[in-house]
Amino acid sequence: MAAFSVITGAYGYTGKYIARRLLAKGETVVTLTGNPARPNEFGNRVQARPLRFDDSKELESSLHGARVLYNTYWVRFDYGNRTFARAVENTRVLIDAAERAEVRRIVHISITNPSLDSSLPYFRGKALLEEAIKRSGLEYAILRPAVIFGPEDILINNVAFFLRTFPLFAIPGGGEYELQPIFVDDLARLAVDAANAKDSFVADAVGPERFRFNDLVATVASSVGSRAKIVHMPPMVVLAALRVAGFFLGDVILTRDEVSGLLANLLVSADPPSGATRLADWLRENAGAVGARYSSEVQRHYK
Repeated sequence: MAAFSVITGAYGYTGKYIARRLLAKGETVVTLTGNPARPNEFGNRVQARPLRFDDSKELESSLHGARVLYNTYWVRFDYGNRTFARAVENTRVLIDAAERAEVRRIVHISITNPSLDSSLPYFRGKALLEEAIKRSGLEYAILRPAVIFGPEDILINNVAFFLRTFPLFAIPGGGEYELQPIFVDDLARLAVDAANAKDSFVADAVGPERFRFNDLVATVASSVGSRAKIVHMPPMVVLAALRVAGFFLGDVILTRDEVSGLLANLLVSADPPSGATRLADWLRENAGAVGARYSSEVQRHYK
């Protein structure tokens, strides 16, 4: 096989959009996946190889000859044996395998404002992996999105779902904390462009709008025609209510760490926006579909 690109999770969310862009450019694409039988839109245009963190030699073999590794693998929260600690160790295995396979470059999807000193495992884990990549012998591009939105998105979709379904929508705390969402295909464009950059770099990947959470909820509510009353409640009260709702939905809707990250304003950037698509415009164009059904993180990624 000629030089090719590898994506962890080309059948998933961000990885699918990266794969689409690479295929449109005529590139050969391989995905590393834990579920090769998962339905996908690519058929035999994307070759599936096993994502076996317990077999570093097989990983190295799967990566041998690859020009670029696009890494989207991560977990949103601890669930069973799929933990942040395990995800960090698994990704280190992947980085080591890529280095041994002499992959030229890794494009890694991180998060805005990661920190080794963070008390939040999500943000600390992302910082640990950025350090591991920088210490490796790989050329790298590390992209730091905040919130990613698009047709398969979970967060914005489920905000819309609750606004559509219930007469009351509770915002944790004062709602003045901010976030800067980026469209999934804008992130994919940045990732593909980053693969061809000459130097290693780290860059935030955020969209052109910076919302207070209050304004984000109001924008979604207006887009879907919701009449729900929007109220503010203590974060722990909101989390308790969402745990009850999650029990009936069979999902983890929002975690304490995610609320803490929001309250700490970790989902914004001081850098100029690199995405072009406005969430408000996208919501208006997709108002009929957003929130029409609940999207389960557990069903999508943990089953």
